[in-house]
Amino acid sequence: MKSKVSSLGYVNRIQENLLSIKKKELVPLYEELKSADCVICGGSGRSLYSLNAAMSQIALATAGWRNKVVLTPDDPGFPGKSMYDAASDLSRRYKKTLLLMNSGSGYSEDPLVMAQDLAKYIEEKKSKNFSMGLLTSAMESPLAEITKKYGQVVQLKGRGKLKPSFEYAETGMMGDIFELGTLELLNSMIEAIYRNLDIDEVLPLCVEEFEKLGDMIDANVNSETYVKLVDMLEKRTNLFLGGRGTANEIAKMTGVRLFHIKSFLGDNVYITRGVNTPHPRAGDLEILLSCSGETRPVLLWADVLKKFAGTVFAITSDKDSSLAKKADLKIILPEDAKPSFPRRFYTRAAYVLSPLPVRLAERLGERGLNLPEYIISWYHSVTQ
Repeated sequence: MKSKVSSLGYVNRIQENLLSIKKKELVPLYEELKSADCVICGGSGRSLYSLNAAMSQIALATAGWRNKVVLTPDDPGFPGKSMYDAASDLSRRYKKTLLLMNSGSGYSEDPLVMAQDLAKYIEEKKSKNFSMGLLTSAMESPLAEITKKYGQVVQLKGRGKLKPSFEYAETGMMGDIFELGTLELLNSMIEAIYRNLDIDEVLPLCVEEFEKLGDMIDANVNSETYVKLVDMLEKRTNLFLGGRGTANEIAKMTGVRLFHIKSFLGDNVYITRGVNTPHPRAGDLEILLSCSGETRPVLLWADVLKKFAGTVFAITSDKDSSLAKKADLKIILPEDAKPSFPRRFYTRAAYVLSPLPVRLAERLGERGLNLPEYIISWYHSVTQ
C-alpha cells in the first residue's frame, strides 16, 4: 500500500483517514446496511449528495439485493411530510428500515430533525422495525448522541485541526476530505455487500481503488484538458452541470464547490434542468456526466448547448460513446464492470472533478484575487 497515492495532499489524507477507521465500529453498520429492507438517506448539502450517490448503486445493481429500497424525504414516494409521519407506513411496508445519515459536524439540521423524529416514534410505539446509522467526524455531537442510542455510529475523520489557508491542494475546500471519504467508504461497503464479502474486505477495496484513483487524478489534473477548463472557468461565463441518476448527485457535489468560487466573479452555476436554470448563452460551459455516454437526455443537453455556441465538457467511461464524440473537451474514466454491478465510475468522476475548484482558486490567486476559506465558508453558510 502506498502512503501517497496522489500529488494532492487532501487525497492522501482521505486514504489515511479511511484506514484509521476501527473495524469494531464499522462491523455493526455494515451488518445493519446488509440486513435492511429499506434505507432512508439523511444529510445536508454535499454530505447528502455523497450519501445519495453511493446508495443509488443499490438501485442500479439489479441482481443480488433482497428487494432493498432506498428513499430520501424529497422522493415523491416518501410516505409522509416528516420522518415521524412516515414511520408508521414504513413500519407496515418493511421489516427493517435503516435511517442512514451523513454529517461531518453532527450538527446539520436536516438529519438531526430526522433522527429526533424517528427517536420520538420509536419511544412512543416501542418499535423494533427501525435503526439508525451515522457517518460523522464528531462523536460527541447531538446527532451522534441520538444515533448511538438507536443504532451505529462510525467515525471518519475530516480535516481535523488543519487551519484555513490558501493551500487548497493540501487541505481540500471545507468538507472535501470528509465528503469524498464517505463516498468511497460507502461505495466500497455496497460493493462488498453485493459481492457477499466479509467486512474485512471493505477497507482493502478502498486501498485498491485509491491506487487507481491517484493515477487518474494526477493524469487529468495536469492535463491540457484541465488547463483549458480552468481557462474557461476563469472567464465571465455561466456554468451548467448535469447527469441522470447517480451522475446528477456527482454533478451537484461538484457544482456546490464551483458555485462558491464562481459567485465571486459575478457568474452563476446551474444544475441542468433545475427549477431556475435559464437558457445558455454563447460562451457558457456545460459539464456533463454519463457512464455509458449514451444517456439520451444528457445527449440532448449537449446538443442544446452546442446550438447556443457553448462548450461541452464530458466525463464518460467510453471514449467511443455518443457523448464523447459530441464533447469539445472530455475525460475518459474507463471501467470494466459487468452489467447490473455497482459502478466505481461515479466515485472516480467525483474525485477527478474535485481538484477543479482548487485549480480555479489557485489561478485566481495568481491574478491577485485570493479567496481565503473563511470567505468561501461564509458564503456557504448563508446560501445552503
